Amino acid sequence: MNVALVIIFLVAAVALYLGIRATRGKEMNVNEFAVGNKGFGTLFVFLLIAGEVYTTFTFLGGSGWAYSNGAAAYYVPAYICLAYVLSYWIIPKIWRFAKKHNVISQPQYFMKNYNSKALGVVVAFIGLIALVPYIVIQLKGLGIIVSEASYGAISPLIASTIGAVIVTIYVTVSGIHGSAWNAVLKDIIILFVIVFLGIYIPYHYFGGIQPLFEAVQTVKPEALTFAAEGYSMPWFISTIILNAFGFYLLPQSFSVVLSAKSERSLKKNAITLPLYTILILFAFFIGFAAIIQVPGLQGAEGDLSLLRLTMQTFDPWFVGIVGGAGLLTALVPVSVMVMSGAVGLMTGFYKLIKPNSSDRQQLTVSKLFVLLIILIAYVFTVTGGNALAILNIMSYGLITQLVPALIFGFFNTKFMNKYGAMAGILTGVSIVLYNAITSFKLINIFPNIPSAINDINIGFVAIGINIFIGVSVSLLTNAIVERENARVAEEVAQ
Repeated sequence: MNVALVIIFLVAAVALYLGIRATRGKEMNVNEFAVGNKGFGTLFVFLLIAGEVYTTFTFLGGSGWAYSNGAAAYYVPAYICLAYVLSYWIIPKIWRFAKKHNVISQPQYFMKNYNSKALGVVVAFIGLIALVPYIVIQLKGLGIIVSEASYGAISPLIASTIGAVIVTIYVTVSGIHGSAWNAVLKDIIILFVIVFLGIYIPYHYFGGIQPLFEAVQTVKPEALTFAAEGYSMPWFISTIILNAFGFYLLPQSFSVVLSAKSERSLKKNAITLPLYTILILFAFFIGFAAIIQVPGLQGAEGDLSLLRLTMQTFDPWFVGIVGGAGLLTALVPVSVMVMSGAVGLMTGFYKLIKPNSSDRQQLTVSKLFVLLIILIAYVFTVTGGNALAILNIMSYGLITQLVPALIFGFFNTKFMNKYGAMAGILTGVSIVLYNAITSFKLINIFPNIPSAINDINIGFVAIGINIFIGVSVSLLTNAIVERENARVAEEVAQ
């Protein structure tokens, strides 16, 4: 057993210990399991939200995108920073409503906001569809990182299996508390690894960051500019806006918001998190350096650029530390994802079937859903398939179809009711899924449109149609909603 693998296993053991230990002194119930009894302060909320940024994408996708697609990779820090800016005004509204109505999941939020059980079910399953590909990507990324960093001593499948088991154990025992404590460990290690690599490698090979980009300019100048078509400026702008609004609507991010103990902690994070997100740029520096130092990686191999360059540059013991950090970048996000997805299904599906179920029963069912979700994700991790890749590309497009219903829900307006919200969401989701299956572009419908319009993210187009359908259906059905409300009021009065 090589030293790198030993270090990785030590990190995994510490993560499992912290995840289980997190329940000490706490009596687990549904609220404690799902949102930490809404008692997380600024630091834990910060680390959990940051955990959704520094995932295996930082190790594989971030550097890989810079390696393969150049400047297009900058959409990542751009949309995340914009999401945090928007959250300063949007997230406190969600938190206040959730606090007032004892909401512990995303489906429950929409259900109570629009007084519609059917909408809660729809949101629960859309959240699950969007989550599973992300969980799979994390498990696959974990397998690749551990296998590469251990110099092939452990296979990707075995590494993914061990990771899935660790997550399942500490999530079913500790819920969101295990994720919070491991987020502390993860961010300490990731902060050191990414910043160190992002500074050391450019100076080691090129003498600085500016010389690095000068070298890239000489060898591959197209990597430093936007493409004229495809990953062009219209794609860049529309994807930033789409993903920024969708960031906090991913079930795991939504759950973290609900776990905060005050609006103040959420606003503090909205101010500080953009600065933390800028650290992603260091991963891009590594990807750009790999263009020169590790040439020839084709297609998906570009995602290995950070690991290949690290192994080329450092001794095995340091590669083990990098592999351990990569392990944590998968475990923490996956744990929050499976927990939020499980609680979403419990509140948006099971609780509707069994409205009088006890707290213990709801907790047990939530844990069973954890097992179900991780099992589904693991099967996809093993089998792969094109359908999974398609869904991963469109996950943000899917979850962002909840945005119009969310925003209109902040106001008491006739322009969006439960029927309109559901019609808009289902229309938008249908467009995104159809695009995912057929890969159609706007040019297929309008052959003469310029490429600048054709490159606009389809999810962004679906949002516009979503709003139109939602408002139209709402205006047509307002009379029905008023009659329903009057009947309910009359029944309550009697």
